[in-house]
Amino acid sequence: MHSACGRYIISFNGEIYNFLELRRELEALGHQFRGHSDTRSCWLPLVSGDSSKPWSGLMVCLFAFALWDRQQRRLYLGRDRLGEKPLYYGWRGKTFFFASELKAIKAHPHFQAEINQDALALYLRHSYIPAPYSIYQGIYKLPPAHLLPIKPDSATAEPVSYWSAQLAAESGIANPFTGSETEVIAALDALLREAVGLRMVADVPLGAFLSGGIDSSTIVALMQAQSRQPVKTFSIGFYEESYNEAQHAKAVAQHLGTDHTELYVTSQEAMGVIPRLPHLYDEPFSDSSQIPTFLVSQLARQHVTVSLSGNGGDELFGGYNRYFRGDHIWRQKHKGKMPATMRQVAARGLSAIAPQSGIVVFLG
Repeated sequence: MHSACGRYIISFNGEIYNFLELRRELEALGHQFRGHSDTRSCWLPLVSGDSSKPWSGLMVCLFAFALWDRQQRRLYLGRDRLGEKPLYYGWRGKTFFFASELKAIKAHPHFQAEINQDALALYLRHSYIPAPYSIYQGIYKLPPAHLLPIKPDSATAEPVSYWSAQLAAESGIANPFTGSETEVIAALDALLREAVGLRMVADVPLGAFLSGGIDSSTIVALMQAQSRQPVKTFSIGFYEESYNEAQHAKAVAQHLGTDHTELYVTSQEAMGVIPRLPHLYDEPFSDSSQIPTFLVSQLARQHVTVSLSGNGGDELFGGYNRYFRGDHIWRQKHKGKMPATMRQVAARGLSAIAPQSGIVVFLG
């Protein structure tokens, strides 16, 4: 899309959840819009310098974008604060690549699929390949909360941070919530309710993944509380009882009154997804949940276009068992009650808890 002044061109992959509010503010400043998309309504006026507020603090969004400044002949790549949208880039000779998926870059005739041995070592250590690396030599992930300015005829560029999770956490510690426990609960409920409500604004059919756990159940409960119709929820079930969460999801769906769909799959059907994983994920990724995630996505796509999920809830709210046990062991260590050999044994034990998370614990 082109800006009204003609200077900027943007390619945008993402969603601006509060674009209706921003559009009203921009219209009050005299802006006129030719379309109704969030990209045209918000991104282009903001990057054109038509707002006195910084764009990174205005928008509630996830995104990967490429912005071309025709006047300065400079390209800017950008990625959202937590890296929800992927963005790859790199050079092959004088050719600069960028895309939301590696398979798009692989399609270029100048691309050479040389494996990055250092990235492969990182994969074996972490069970995924962290930014800024990719599995291919010379192709990188733009780190979350970074911009990448590209000058013409330049074969190098350094990402620039525009937001820091560490600084945000330090600010929260320095300025803690001062209300009572009741007020804390009310404030958290209001934040979650607002966040879920913003993500329910969609011009396509919307649903939710439901596993029956606290995180996805909370999301669905907040969705149903703000919906006039039963929310469409989806679950995958397995005939192996130790792996099956469908019965919990069904109980939650019945309690909340959702329009629930579940699909039981055999181990053979789940294993049948494995040959498709390299195409689906582009590069090595060892989280075992990738198989049921694909299956539930495939199921949901038959009914809706977009689905919310509870991914990240355990990480944000310390929901894994290892967090509770790790804290106890850490306190014992600093009291001098645990020798080094015992700490090593404890670390191995904690790493074995919920191994699908891919987290390795070190107690030095």
